[in-house]
Amino acid sequence: MTTLTPAPRAVRTDPPHRPGKRETPHKWRRRIPLLPALIFTIVVTQLPFVATLVISTFQWNILKPGERHFTGLSNYGFVFTDERLRTAVLNTIVLTASVVILSVVLGLGLALLLDRRFPGRGLARTLLITPFLVMPVAAALLWKHAIYNPDYGLINGTLNAVYRLFGAENGPTIDWLSHSAMPAVVAALVWQWTPFMMLILLAGLQAQPGDVLEAARVDGASARQTFRHITLPHLRQYIELGVLLGTIYVVQTFDAVFTITQGGPGSQTTNLPYEIYLTMFRKYEYGEAAAAGVVVVIGSIVVATFALRTIASLFREEVSR
Repeated sequence: MTTLTPAPRAVRTDPPHRPGKRETPHKWRRRIPLLPALIFTIVVTQLPFVATLVISTFQWNILKPGERHFTGLSNYGFVFTDERLRTAVLNTIVLTASVVILSVVLGLGLALLLDRRFPGRGLARTLLITPFLVMPVAAALLWKHAIYNPDYGLINGTLNAVYRLFGAENGPTIDWLSHSAMPAVVAALVWQWTPFMMLILLAGLQAQPGDVLEAARVDGASARQTFRHITLPHLRQYIELGVLLGTIYVVQTFDAVFTITQGGPGSQTTNLPYEIYLTMFRKYEYGEAAAAGVVVVIGSIVVATFALRTIASLFREEVSR
C-alpha cells in the first residue's frame, strides 16, 4: 500500500520591499502641514538676512543717496580693520565672558542649595527665577536709577548708612557708571542671567542617578568627594549647554549697554550690537553696519551649532537610560 503525499505548494516570492520609493510620498504628505510655518520662517528670517548680505556689499550712506555704489567685500575689510570695531569686539568678549562665567558659578551654587530639601524651597525657587522674567530694559533701568544713581541709589545709600554708624556725617558719593562702567553692566547682566544658569544646572542635579549617589555614601565618600568625582562630571554637559546658550544671548546684548551707559564713558562698554547701532543710526553707514551685522550672525551661528550638538547629546543620553 502506497501513501500519497501531497505535492508541495509553490512558494510565492515577492520582490523585495523598497521602503524608500513607497514611503517618500507618505513622508512628504505628513510634512505638508508644516510648509506654512517653514515659508513664514523663511520670509521672516532668511529674506532679511539675504537683504543684509546684499546691502553689506554697497557703500551706502543715507545722507548721500546719490553716491551709493557696489564695493564688494570692502566693508568686511573695514569691519576687521577699524579701530572702533576692534574695541567693540574686545568689549564684547570681555562682557560676554565675564557675564557667562559669573552666572554659571553663581547658578551652580544656587542650584546646589535648591537641590536640598528645606522649608519654603518652592518659594525660594520662584523668587530666584524672578530676575530672569524681568524685561531687559526694565532691569537695566532698575539698576541704573535704583542701584547706581549717585544721589539716591541703593549702593551709595548703604555706604552712607554704614558711615553714619561709625560717626561720620556722610559717606562718599560715587558715580559708579563713570568709575566702573563695565563692572556695572556686568553686574546687571549677571543678576538677570544667573537664574537661567541655575535652572539648567538644577535640572542636571535632579537628573543624577540616585543609586550611584547612594553607592558613594555607602562606600564612605564625603560630600566634597561625591561632588568632585560624581556630580561635577555628570553636570559637565549641562554646564557646557548653559555656557553656549548664555554666550549666544549675551553676545547680542544691546538693552543694558544702551540703557545703563550708552557705550560710555569713552567707549568702555561699547559692544558690537551697540557699535552697529551707532554705525547705522549715527553715522548712517548702512553698508558697514550690515557687514558688521553679518559677522555677528555668523559668529552666533557657529556658537549655536555647538549648542545644538550639546543638546542632542543630552537627549541621546536621556533616551539611552
